[in-house]
Amino acid sequence: MKIAAISDIHGNLAALAAVLADIARRGVDVTVNLGDIVSGALQPRETAARLMALALPTIRGNHERQLLGDPARMGPSDAYARAQLLPEQLDWIAALPATLRLRHDVLLVHGTPTSDLVYFLDTVTPQGNRAATVDEARQRAGDARAALILCGHTHMPRSVTLPDGRLIVNPGSVGLQAYDDEHPYAHVMANGTPHARYAIVEDDAQGLWHAQFHQVDYDWEAQAQLALAHGRPDWVLPLRSGRVVQG
Repeated sequence: MKIAAISDIHGNLAALAAVLADIARRGVDVTVNLGDIVSGALQPRETAARLMALALPTIRGNHERQLLGDPARMGPSDAYARAQLLPEQLDWIAALPATLRLRHDVLLVHGTPTSDLVYFLDTVTPQGNRAATVDEARQRAGDARAALILCGHTHMPRSVTLPDGRLIVNPGSVGLQAYDDEHPYAHVMANGTPHARYAIVEDDAQGLWHAQFHQVDYDWEAQAQLALAHGRPDWVLPLRSGRVVQG
């Protein structure tokens, strides 16, 4: 089975279109969407419309959960998406599951099997972010029974094989290649280039899964200008460069 995994689109329709076109050229059995679909400063309504028409296996991320919550507690990205989405699009988001099984041995999660906020393959310390150790990833996987676990949330493309053979893959972000956060400590997630990212995961004759990571060109300058027009100058540098600070 050949699976394309996309995640963290964040309303970046241009990046999504480029990734879907690249996937189509490579020939996969199924494309799955790991959440954080529309929240941001770009095109939430148009992105939701594209994905609803495709009907991909899709789970919700923390931002889908948040934009359906109390408006007084929303950040600007969730509030903008909520204001733009049509009632039927909000209904679609509300119906998305938190996790999903694709076959018996493939599990889709956003953060970890038990949380849409916990980083799976990254660890934040007072010194900042680093790749998770194998033992940290094993603890976060818990007893989830799946040969392949696909996750998102951190926007960082990574994979880890656990001692028991389970493969955990984060395809990275389609739509936003850098951000900063204050929780649990101040940290920056940055891929260093603006390319849209996704992964293809395939099992071999022995039933073992293998991941390949891909990055795709698209018109990120147009998206940076769109974010600026929508009052979000903080999105301009991440979209243009994959960085939070100039480097």
